[in-house]
Amino acid sequence: MPAVPGAVALLAGAFAWSYWPVLAHLWREWMNNEDYSVGVLVPPVALVIILLRWSRLRQCRVEPCWWGLVLIALGLAARAFGLLFIYESAERYSIVLVVAGLVLLAAGRQVTRSLGWVLAFLLLMVPLPGVAHNLVSAPLQTIATRGAVFGLEMIAVSATREGNTIMLGGSVPMGIAEACNGLRMLTAFVVVAAAMAFLIPRPPWKRVFLVLSCVPIAVACNLVRLVITGVLFLHLSSEAAEKFFHNFAGWVMMPCAVFLLMGELWLLDRLADDGETPSQTEAATHARPAQRASAGAR
Repeated sequence: MPAVPGAVALLAGAFAWSYWPVLAHLWREWMNNEDYSVGVLVPPVALVIILLRWSRLRQCRVEPCWWGLVLIALGLAARAFGLLFIYESAERYSIVLVVAGLVLLAAGRQVTRSLGWVLAFLLLMVPLPGVAHNLVSAPLQTIATRGAVFGLEMIAVSATREGNTIMLGGSVPMGIAEACNGLRMLTAFVVVAAAMAFLIPRPPWKRVFLVLSCVPIAVACNLVRLVITGVLFLHLSSEAAEKFFHNFAGWVMMPCAVFLLMGELWLLDRLADDGETPSQTEAATHARPAQRASAGAR
């Protein structure tokens, strides 16, 4: 359909013009809020996933669907709700709904179905709403404090908890601020696990397990980081401990997440053999759109 590329370019331009203020605010949030800075990686990772699945997408029948206008209308309604009631998260989540509507309108149901999980992945670029952030942040801070005390005592470092402060050696206070609760690491691990679940051919239950397991893994990694920080805080200086926590450990934990998740997949493959190799799973996954297209042609 020669008109499709022009229509897609026109719709994309209209979307960018309309949502420019929302996208600009979202960019500032990524740049200024460390807890959600990983959101800036979500759109490029989604684009890489699409490119890697391009051969599969080419097998889908391109047939514009007018139901896309319904999704676009719902997205614009969500945005209007956010504007009227000063609920910024509604405006941001409406981006994904409008993008899904544009894909359905321009390319049709088969392409939209093939990109369904990629579109869902885009939700991870949006910071949690304020209420959800508070519900998650406070318990994480408590878990971080209690877990760090337990870990320090396990390596024979005297530590007691006073609220969200840890007394090291009975006299050296180390505060566990909100920034130390591990939310930044958790959001990063979720994005990494979700991307791996899309890219690595495995049965659906293993992919779901991989994404869900990144939560305890992120919490455990943050506790290890806090324990090492506490030892440095006690025996070296607060400056050295802060540098380790915010600089060195921050960079190390992301590759660590990848290795841990890969190790988890290896262990799952050994413990639960589905009788199907990853290459066979990938081949079957790629074959489904072609079968649907041929059935539709008949």
